[in-house]
Amino acid sequence: MGKLIADEPRMFYITGLHNAHAMETQAIQLLTRQIERLDNYPELEARMRTHLEESKTQRARLEEVLHSLDEESSPLKEAVLGFGGNMAALLHTTASDEILKNTLANYMFENLEIAAYKSLITMSEFIDHPAGTAAARTSLKEEEEMAAWINERIARTTITFMERVKDGVTADH
Repeated sequence: MGKLIADEPRMFYITGLHNAHAMETQAIQLLTRQIERLDNYPELEARMRTHLEESKTQRARLEEVLHSLDEESSPLKEAVLGFGGNMAALLHTTASDEILKNTLANYMFENLEIAAYKSLITMSEFIDHPAGTAAARTSLKEEEEMAAWINERIARTTITFMERVKDGVTADH
């Protein structure tokens, strides 16, 4: 294994920031698509709208951190991940159990974001970038709160869906 040069940790950190920025762009697109289809789940729709705004703020935070390092966001990476996010949302719209698929996918995605922010905190501390550490800690807290909120409602969302099926409603759109 080759010897690390002094700038490589910073470069990996910047790559992590770019990845997180693209991840938040994907989250924004997923949330936007899902919110359009949550008429039968008003509590979920309201929380998703709040988290959509949090995600926009998180992306802006990442842009500020990138700017502080004289870096810009990566439009190509965002386009690729954004396309993937839109495709995932579209695939679920054809499923009669769309709400269940989205709930599970959202819980999984929140935990991916949690892991990404924990990694960014570690990298920012390693290269001694306090602004990045503070931004990642704030976003991490928001993602942990959203993951906990989803986790607390998986059973309730599933029961609401099952009751709708029992009542003869076969799709939620």
